[in-house]
Amino acid sequence: MSNPVVLIAEELSPATVDALGPDFEIRHCNGADRAELLSAITDVDAILVRSATKVDAEAIAAAPKLRVVARAGVGLDNVDVSAATKAGVMVVNAPTSNIVTAAELACGLLIAVARNIAPANAALKQGEWKRNKYTGVELAEKTLGVVGLGRIGALVTQRMSAFGMKIVAYDPYIQPARAAQMGVKVVSLDELLEVSDFITVHLPKTPETVGLIGEDALHKVKPSVRIVNAARGGIVDEEALASALKEGRVAGAGLDVYAKEPCTDSPLFQFDNVVATPHLGASTDEAQEKAGISVARSVRLALAGELVPDAVNVQGGVIAEDVKPGLPLAEKLGRIFTALAGEVAARLDVVVRGEITQHDVKVLELSALKGVFEDVVDETVSYVNAPLFAQERGVEVRLTTSSESPDHRNLVTVRGTLADGQELSVSGTLAGPKHIQKVVAVGDDDVDLVLADHMAFLRYTDRPGVVGTVGRILGEAGINIAGMQVARAVAGGEALVALTVDSAVPAQVLTEISGEIGATSARAVNLEA
Repeated sequence: MSNPVVLIAEELSPATVDALGPDFEIRHCNGADRAELLSAITDVDAILVRSATKVDAEAIAAAPKLRVVARAGVGLDNVDVSAATKAGVMVVNAPTSNIVTAAELACGLLIAVARNIAPANAALKQGEWKRNKYTGVELAEKTLGVVGLGRIGALVTQRMSAFGMKIVAYDPYIQPARAAQMGVKVVSLDELLEVSDFITVHLPKTPETVGLIGEDALHKVKPSVRIVNAARGGIVDEEALASALKEGRVAGAGLDVYAKEPCTDSPLFQFDNVVATPHLGASTDEAQEKAGISVARSVRLALAGELVPDAVNVQGGVIAEDVKPGLPLAEKLGRIFTALAGEVAARLDVVVRGEITQHDVKVLELSALKGVFEDVVDETVSYVNAPLFAQERGVEVRLTTSSESPDHRNLVTVRGTLADGQELSVSGTLAGPKHIQKVVAVGDDDVDLVLADHMAFLRYTDRPGVVGTVGRILGEAGINIAGMQVARAVAGGEALVALTVDSAVPAQVLTEISGEIGATSARAVNLEA
């Protein structure tokens, strides 16, 4: 029997081939050359890429034997995960390979913009000695505002504390006790904007975080503030930042990421006090070596039919066939839980009931945990690192199983206790032979709603006219309702409206609905990949 074929489509660390071992036929091609890629991929079992090779629907269709796409890095913009999933092709990446590298670059940008290193270097190389023009500021005793205290934000905090900086952070998903252990004071975003001398962004890019540091935010900062974004392009509004720099409302910026990349022409590039780099966050020899070794190990596992912890779509491995359909359900319930809570729980219980519990369902706990952190951290969340994220945030996690499930054949519940002691839960099941994913309970309220990419949940005091008000405001915003349910215990008591809609509900629309119906809680959930 011939060895599986692994195609390496870009230059990777030699350690990648070493990590694959002798059990594969290794081939090489230039993945950036489209014709060469489509010709080379026809009979391969796995392909390893970086960022230059587009593994899209066309490439996947040209590779009938393909079982694994491995991205030696974090981002997956060049891989069509949806097309791969439909074709049964596993997609893996290296979610932790660039954490140190990205943190170090953010620190470098911060120091460079504080001391005008880039423009001073350029001027001197042009024969100009301008010591007075490029006077900078010290970092010691200044306040650094860290927006997003995930793993990279925590590393930046650790490093910049050594410079004698005072650290404040905005992160609604961090436990204050955990932040206190790091010597960090957790504050609101408005307070962070007002008190910070430097601001560095380390958030995931989601509909809620795009433009977070925008026109409104940049009118709240000190004119001496310097802003660094080495996380994701678009979180800092580039047009608003350019205006703030031009008007003297911001003293400088360090940028490694942009809303559209490659970016070679930006109004921000005209400013001497902007240090700009071409998305170098993962560009170190060490990060590339870690990424190559990580995905090589994943390819070995996948082609051996074992569980692949860093798989981002389909999960391989020794998982009972009856359990596998529950993986995406548990993950989505975790995402819904976090959206409803607006914070990470202090304690999290994953409860699995029904026939499915005759099998090992530990993977459902991991899947739910993966969903809980999916929209919280600025890294790809996998079965390996999800427990680490929980541990870092001081979240106690517990799996409970029971063969008894009175109302459903199988039931998965994600229940958490929040920092203020409030308990929140969401339950779901799979219906019928097609395993249709449904939410069947939110807290004590029973619902029966097919999961959708866009959902909203509103709590309010039951009274006539609320459903009409919700429909009117969504209609005026051009948002079509696909499904709606109202749950209540008694007439005139607390009620829950659960909605599925055809497009995302913007924050301002949710705020308007909440104000008009007097909602005690209003949350939008976006489950799009």
